[in-house]
Amino acid sequence: MRRGPWALLLVAAAAAVAAAAGADESAEAAAAVVVDAGHGGADFGARGVDGTLEKDLTLAVARKLAAELSARNVRVVLTRDGDEFVPLATRTEIANKARARMYVSIHANSAPEPEVFGTETYFLSVDASDAEAMRVALTENDVYQQEGTASDSRDVVGTILGDLIRTEHLRESSDLAATLQRGLAKLPGESRGVKQAPFVVLTGVNMPAALVEIGFVTNAAEVKRLGRRDVQTALAKALAAALIEAMGQTREMPASRDEP
Repeated sequence: MRRGPWALLLVAAAAAVAAAAGADESAEAAAAVVVDAGHGGADFGARGVDGTLEKDLTLAVARKLAAELSARNVRVVLTRDGDEFVPLATRTEIANKARARMYVSIHANSAPEPEVFGTETYFLSVDASDAEAMRVALTENDVYQQEGTASDSRDVVGTILGDLIRTEHLRESSDLAATLQRGLAKLPGESRGVKQAPFVVLTGVNMPAALVEIGFVTNAAEVKRLGRRDVQTALAKALAAALIEAMGQTREMPASRDEP
């Protein structure tokens, strides 16, 4: 079997998992949740019909989500807290070093058809739910070209990816994705459900992990809505409540105030 550039990245991710597993147990207590704002810096992500950049939307929602969780006494680590490029392998390393309970990666979607809209949540799998799920994964995985480590994100090495998916976290990741999507489904708009696909940003994290697509920047109405602070806050509150549920924390906690 030909092992392309993506295979090398997956092997590197496996090494990150192994390194994290051998971390000193006397280290500082783990963060409960790692929140990953997709893209950043030179990696713009998807570009909206109005010029809005995915990297800006994801950071705004990630910051608000972190604030919501912190207000609920949940420790949070952000993989980025500014407009900076963070390699995907580094994001994985941050999560594993934190020994977090959960990892959620925030993204904004795009589609060839401008009428498509709604939220959806993914968990890692060798096999995509459908052709559309694979298209989304390939789009997000194209960041490797900017990292200078991959020339063709379609070169999927299923056997290596399969080895990296820990069985216990696969089930937990599926459950996490379902809980997050149930929370998003309570908001206005369309819930497109839970899907699975080979997102490499989820590969190698030694904990339950999910990737959330908060909406489509290629839909004129939705990208305008996503740019509103009240909508970003609603997304953050819904995701925070879902994460609390997923962690089994049912005690009532105060909500954070919206930013001015």
